[in-house]
Amino acid sequence: MKTSVLKKEAVKRVYFTIDAAGIVLGRLSTQVAAILSGKCKPDFTPYVDSGDAVIITNAAKIKITGKKTEQKFYARYSGYPGGFKAEKLETLLKRKPEDVIRYSVWGMLPKNKFQKDMISRLKIYAGDKHPHQAQMPAVLKTGRKKWQIQAV
Repeated sequence: MKTSVLKKEAVKRVYFTIDAAGIVLGRLSTQVAAILSGKCKPDFTPYVDSGDAVIITNAAKIKITGKKTEQKFYARYSGYPGGFKAEKLETLLKRKPEDVIRYSVWGMLPKNKFQKDMISRLKIYAGDKHPHQAQMPAVLKTGRKKWQIQAV
């Protein structure tokens, strides 16, 4: 039995669309990170970026469990005195719900040279419309235990 190795030129990218309404943020992020990194493909090779693209709609209707909306905050620091900024999850979800999902997925992607390329294939929209119909994305529906591809 021979081991096959995936080449960069042989990668075929597929677009998937996910409706995030009512889905828990962490469960959505883990599945999206696996799709973006290519770990759900049978020919996964760690040193080749073989992941697919993901389109997420209804980001504003994501489900947050527990007390995270009041307790979790996102911090950044400019490097200058007084340059520390912190924002609660609740206010960020109202102001820019796309960033909540993007930060969550970014933290779950592998920390390597492909991380920026993977996150660039993630398209997030607050509403239910997206401009990527030309790519003919397959719809991913949540099942009881895993995601199922639904024919378009």
